[in-house]
Amino acid sequence: MKKLITLTVNDREVAIAVEPNLTLTNLLRYELGLTGTKKGCETGDCGACTVIMDGIPVNSCLVLAVQANGRKIETIEGLETGAGLHPVQDAFVEYGAIQCGFCSPGMILSAKHLLDKNDSPDEEEIRAAISGNLCRCTGYQKIIDAIKSV
Repeated sequence: MKKLITLTVNDREVAIAVEPNLTLTNLLRYELGLTGTKKGCETGDCGACTVIMDGIPVNSCLVLAVQANGRKIETIEGLETGAGLHPVQDAFVEYGAIQCGFCSPGMILSAKHLLDKNDSPDEEEIRAAISGNLCRCTGYQKIIDAIKSV
């Protein structure tokens, strides 16, 4: 039986009826059309589905949509403004930190969260912040360099 939930996604309030077993990833991708949130392992190991929920990065594959009721969700689509890309997104492009792009949304959101808390993190802090995000393409150094540059 579906349950009506209300959440704020990228500063837009959304009310939607969801099945009790629907994950936040699937809600964002298939119900709301926000495909920047990637489906990877679906077990919380890869970080491709990372979103920011109430100011904290979470693996959206491990969160049921009903658990997001009343919460504030920020996805990669929410970072771009009328002024353009978020500085972390710009840095990822400039430093070649985006290869295939599959891990990029989760990496960028994890980096944004870190930089929101600490505007001058050292390399160890950067590595810790992105440790839940797996990348198969860059070897991480370009990602770390991009985050340092912001």
